Amino acid sequence: MRLILVRHGLPEKVHGDIRADPGLTDVGLRQAERVVDALAADAVDAIYASTMARARQTAEPLARDRGLDVGAVADLCEFDSDQASYLPTELLAAERPDEWARMVAGDLPSYVDAPAFTGRVVAAMETIVGVHSGRDTVAVFAHAGVINAYLAHVLGIGRALPFPLDYAGITRVVARRDGVRKPRTVNEIAHLADLLGT
Repeated sequence: MRLILVRHGLPEKVHGDIRADPGLTDVGLRQAERVVDALAADAVDAIYASTMARARQTAEPLARDRGLDVGAVADLCEFDSDQASYLPTELLAAERPDEWARMVAGDLPSYVDAPAFTGRVVAAMETIVGVHSGRDTVAVFAHAGVINAYLAHVLGIGRALPFPLDYAGITRVVARRDGVRKPRTVNEIAHLADLLGT
């Protein structure tokens, strides 16, 4: 089967006493719509998303277009989902330089139990694969940390954050019945050419 992994669109820049679960900005909503066009040639059989607002909102346009429900998977939530506030990546370098340096080096923030996070992400992805064996194509809307953790596991990379992934970027993985997992593309962004860097 084929997994299409989509990072959520650009989220609101929420900083303060708010849970780490912002919705999408106007640009993020436009990025989500572009995913529909980018996947026009793919026969998507099922759609899943993390239970966080930014992932669910990114999945909604494709779900409407294909007439599919979005399966909610809590174990696909980002590593910051239990934090008391949401600090956007673009603010991290200035406000938490030590954490930023860790992430640039490919490591998760120090407050994250990396093996536990990777374990739950891999288990969630493999559960989806198990439900949709054969020739199914499944779109999974999640987060940069989630997609990276799964790719790192599949590729045997010792860092949890090996790839820079853009908002609404698309990554494709083939999951064979014999247990082999092969990434085919990482971070497709042609559909976002005029919506990046905003």
